[in-house]
Amino acid sequence: MPRPREQPVEAEPLWREQVGEALRRTRQESGLRLVDVAGRAGVAPQYLSELERGMKDPSSELLAAVAGALGLRVTDVATRAIRTAARPSGPLCLAA
Repeated sequence: MPRPREQPVEAEPLWREQVGEALRRTRQESGLRLVDVAGRAGVAPQYLSELERGMKDPSSELLAAVAGALGLRVTDVATRAIRTAARPSGPLCLAA
């Protein structure tokens, strides 16, 4: 009897990508520019852009500075990142 074909497992987003998306969404929803948040956090706008795009993994100190510049705590950013990860990204079928 042939073995059933295994479904390919979709790659899970990296934590830094989820955090970056949460930071970007929060900044945009607040109507803030990248340079404004970067200035408040004491980082270069280029670095903040890389964080938001999930290209850099921030230290806890840097994450706290960026979160504070957005009026958030690190736990708030983590919660938003988890909610982003929990959203289905593809078709969803609900059975009754």
